[in-house]
Amino acid sequence: MADPKGFMTTPREDWPRRPVGERVRDWQEVHVPGALLPIIGGQADRCMDCGVPFCHEACPLGNLIPDWNDLVAREDWRRASDRLHATNNFPEFTGRLCPAPCEAGCVLAINQPAVTIKNVECAIADRAWEEGCAAPHPPERLSGRTVAVIGSGPAGLAAAQQLTRAGHTVAVYERDDRIGGLLRYGIPEFKMEKRHLERRIEQMRAEGTRFRPCTAVGRDIGAGELRSGYDAVVIATGATAWRELEVPGRDLAGVHQAMEYLPLANRVREGDLEASPLSAAGKHVVIVGGGDTGADCLGTAVREGAASVTQLDIYTQPGTARDEEGEPWPTYPRVYRLSAAHEEARDLRSAPAADADARLFGASTLRLTGDADGHVRSLRLSGVDDRRRPLPGTGRTLPADLVLLALGFSGPDRADGLADQLGLELEPRGTIARDAGFATNVPGVFAAGDAARGQSLIVWAIAEGRAVAAAVDRHLTGGPSRLPAPIGPYDRPMTV
Repeated sequence: MADPKGFMTTPREDWPRRPVGERVRDWQEVHVPGALLPIIGGQADRCMDCGVPFCHEACPLGNLIPDWNDLVAREDWRRASDRLHATNNFPEFTGRLCPAPCEAGCVLAINQPAVTIKNVECAIADRAWEEGCAAPHPPERLSGRTVAVIGSGPAGLAAAQQLTRAGHTVAVYERDDRIGGLLRYGIPEFKMEKRHLERRIEQMRAEGTRFRPCTAVGRDIGAGELRSGYDAVVIATGATAWRELEVPGRDLAGVHQAMEYLPLANRVREGDLEASPLSAAGKHVVIVGGGDTGADCLGTAVREGAASVTQLDIYTQPGTARDEEGEPWPTYPRVYRLSAAHEEARDLRSAPAADADARLFGASTLRLTGDADGHVRSLRLSGVDDRRRPLPGTGRTLPADLVLLALGFSGPDRADGLADQLGLELEPRGTIARDAGFATNVPGVFAAGDAARGQSLIVWAIAEGRAVAAAVDRHLTGGPSRLPAPIGPYDRPMTV
């Protein structure tokens, strides 16, 4: 504990964002470059080095948070990097994309703003690259065993890196043309620039991991053929079966899933397209769904030059303080949060009909209406009660030339035939069934990440990837594994 009074003398200070008018004109990350380092030592000093650090329990990776807070406060960046990478393969991803359940579990958060754990993590990760602390770690010897990982999102990449470092020969199969899964085509550039992803992929290549993009297992190569060619298979395809909006007018032109819209915008940034065929430029946009994917659509539509953009959230607007009875510390509370995208839409007045920033809370879509050419032109909605039932007399109509559905995902996409070809057992909700050792009903086949857990956070995906790697290592070696297993397949976030 570098400063035993730091939590009493230093207020919380977050990584400042660039001015709204500046950042919406480009696709660079929203934070001020270089502005984190001058403040992060003092922020790390706010950590109380608790005897029982609940931030460990709130984080599925078991990050050694008080350890690296102390090292950052002492400016010992190399040892801080070692502590951070001991539990997290990709801290620059989580430092930018994770909603930080660790901060909700911070003991200081009982009666003060929490330690800026997420910012400290990001600072360590970025400093590690600058100072050469993220060098490749190829194995000293090879085991002679082979593993196929299907899917290159955070769970698949974490599993592949762990297994490669354990000495197994690993190939990662990805159906898209580039490695990264949702990190590549689902996360907008303004939230995480792809250079962070690229350098991790190059690190993994240098360690010996092999990548097979443009290969959809089940279509381009038979699942059974792949299984017979490897000693073990890890399925980490994510939960890509999106939920639908069952209302009249859903079949109108101009109504698209968020994951049809976002990848095209990312492909423009990759240089594949000059402009997105679903660009929001000059259009009245309505986003149905109040989660992070909807916010990603919001920030993207603002940058594309939408005439207006409104996000509908079926839940009522939360308060700014934790509900101590319904969501007591250290659970992750549902409170009003202003993301960078919502801040932009608020300041630019992009949603004149919204209750707060760009959101209409407690709003349920009733129907979509189109023009004579079959293109959507308006969305009819109503308010809802606390059981999400429409309230009479609360109907209103919004102009809508582009409607984006961000309603979440129900499980892995079965269209590629992977599950059917292998004969995988599925849970009633559509996810892949597995036992306490991450193994499916097919010998030698394991499942990790959202494909088995269901839609979750990036930090849980990485934890799943690390844990399934330990299970596969045990299977291949027939003995105990030296790889860490931070969670089990049935572990869940802390709730009441």
